[in-house]
Amino acid sequence: MIPVIAIDQELCTGCQECTKVCPVSAIEGEPGEPQKINVDRCVMCGQCVQKCKAYLSVLEHGQEAYEKKKKERKLPVTVKEPLFAAYNVCHLEELKSALENPELFTMVQAAPAVRVGIAEDFGMDLGTLAAGKMAAALRRLGFDKVYDTNFAADLTIMEEASELVHRVTDGGTLPMFTSCCPAWVTFLEKNYPEFLGNLSSCKSPQQMGGAVFKSYGAQLEKLEGSRVYSASIMPCTCKEFECSRKEMKDSGWQDVDVVITTRELAYLLKEKGIDFEELPEEPFDMPLGDYTGAGAIFGATGGVMEAAIRTGYQMITGEEIPDVRVEEVRGTQGFRCAELKVGNLILKVGVVTGLKNVIPVLSDIEAGRLDIHFLEVMTCPQGCVSGGGQPKLLLDTKIPEAYAARRSALFEYDEELPVRKSHENPGVQQLYKEFLEKPNSSITHHLLHTTYGD
Repeated sequence: MIPVIAIDQELCTGCQECTKVCPVSAIEGEPGEPQKINVDRCVMCGQCVQKCKAYLSVLEHGQEAYEKKKKERKLPVTVKEPLFAAYNVCHLEELKSALENPELFTMVQAAPAVRVGIAEDFGMDLGTLAAGKMAAALRRLGFDKVYDTNFAADLTIMEEASELVHRVTDGGTLPMFTSCCPAWVTFLEKNYPEFLGNLSSCKSPQQMGGAVFKSYGAQLEKLEGSRVYSASIMPCTCKEFECSRKEMKDSGWQDVDVVITTRELAYLLKEKGIDFEELPEEPFDMPLGDYTGAGAIFGATGGVMEAAIRTGYQMITGEEIPDVRVEEVRGTQGFRCAELKVGNLILKVGVVTGLKNVIPVLSDIEAGRLDIHFLEVMTCPQGCVSGGGQPKLLLDTKIPEAYAARRSALFEYDEELPVRKSHENPGVQQLYKEFLEKPNSSITHHLLHTTYGD
């Protein structure tokens, strides 16, 4: 397992703030002593990185110590913020090397939650939606194609909704669990392998995007997939682990070559002297940058479920859903259930927010006390908007406000977009027509689906 999250023993004061937010009790140590991560338990969600309060700064420790620590962590020299004891491993050097390599054709994707987080690191209001500026910023960094994980989220819904319909109508394993969150998948593998058959076989949007970039995307550019370098910008630290998994090479190469976080994108833009606030609004490249409102709301808890229902309703009934706003699955409480009338079917769904809240749910399913068809699980407190790789909030009092602002921005964006259902995404329709044939075809099962193991 590649190292993703670390606690600096020289800086940790043993305040144990990190232990309060770790969903799997992976942080061990005595109070007042440096803490350590139990890698056998850790799911790499990065909530400890968000919460950590112990730090090294120029004012307290001196310039020499500060610069030495930055160099150890491979951070840009332009970084000026305090360096905290809990941190995620930085991969900016790999990305910069690829961007400077004339032999590589670079493609980048950015997750839905990044566009409602990145602006905060440039002094803009909490939850500022900065999709167009983000696309412009990535272009200024030198990427050859600026695509979007929102597109891959729509693609995920096409595959996942089809899989759910198949399981419900043909007697497959139920309830089906979402597989978009790699920390949740890792948790299940480590602790509840008996439930692995319940996981959707769909790869996450990030991994679907990478596989499509190196196959269909390369074909569009008349290139071999070996020349495509696939990068992703994520709010999630566990995505760094996910891209390195042995299962994620179905394009013929590693589907996603490097992952950097929202925070690290801000580091890179500042290092390159790019004034984010002054950038113009620019579109993503087509067709793999086209997306709908359904793809956009993936970044908030309940968003995957809502997007799947919007398309699943059409697949089951052959009719458009009466209202695309599926209020029954929205909210932020730890676990919520809903029953939805979909034609002649009463579809029973559940949404888990925060990994600790899934344990009693799994117990109820195992004991037969909970009867549902579909379960969404997100590890972080309010889904990806609160991911471990998002801008760090130094004041705990700001956290509820920031999460609410980011979440609201995604749902407002959904309302504004002209297309709000994944199956109506023109780019996704083109991809199936020209390359993938249809949802759950043999080629999609090769490229976009996988299996997980104990």
